[in-house]
Amino acid sequence: MAGLEPLYAWARPAISRPQDALVCGIHWELIRHGYRCLGAGDQPGPDERKSELLPAGWEANKEVYTLRYKSMDDAYELLLKAIMVEDSMILNVMDRRSQKVADVTLAVADYINPEHLDDFHKVYKNTEELKTRITSGIITPLGPPAGKGRKEPESKEDVPWDENPLRFPPRQPMGARAPHRPSPLSPFAVGGEDLDPFRGRGGGMIVDPLRSGIPHPGIDPSSGIPGGLPPGAVPPGARFDPFSPIGVGRSGPDPDHLPPPGYDDMFM
Repeated sequence: MAGLEPLYAWARPAISRPQDALVCGIHWELIRHGYRCLGAGDQPGPDERKSELLPAGWEANKEVYTLRYKSMDDAYELLLKAIMVEDSMILNVMDRRSQKVADVTLAVADYINPEHLDDFHKVYKNTEELKTRITSGIITPLGPPAGKGRKEPESKEDVPWDENPLRFPPRQPMGARAPHRPSPLSPFAVGGEDLDPFRGRGGGMIVDPLRSGIPHPGIDPSSGIPGGLPPGAVPPGARFDPFSPIGVGRSGPDPDHLPPPGYDDMFM
């Protein structure tokens, strides 16, 4: 509980009972969470100001301690009553603006060594538990003051590309190289189209006159080839490897198919 030691040294002349030391520790936890003390008693006094110190007369009533606090941003104004019931202290805290109320009950002996009131390094025990009880029982239910427990939203520039729902994902990972596409003139590209015919690369080993670059206007294997294939024999857009010369409007009989009429020499 950093900062409590100088506070305890300043308040030591007024500390005569274990509950005094416990109230001092509770006071410092409120200070640490962004509150400042206005004074003692239920009603405000003249010339009150926010302070990290305990007000004059804070320990006058050993059975009921009454302190008032206000947050640094003036959003919360707390009225704290610490009531002793046998060996326990009941903390009743109300935010006067929102009318919210929080209650915590602490056993004094769990946090204070009564025989070491003169030694700050021995008077407190279980300090982490005390801080947790104050935070969960008072600070959290009533709401932390501005600047405490709040995190500024990240700027839009800090949002990763792949987590921004308003951006389309890139076609390839950012910073990655585009896939290497060998040149069709490269000797290592030979056969590439046969291995992956859907990539549209050159380099196939099967000659396709329809894709060789030589213009053949009007050639469509799917419509049939006169004297070779009937219409529909080749699906539209299919790769076609011709087995005979292709031409349009060829006249006369094909000498490769039939011999001249009336000629019986099959070896001509």
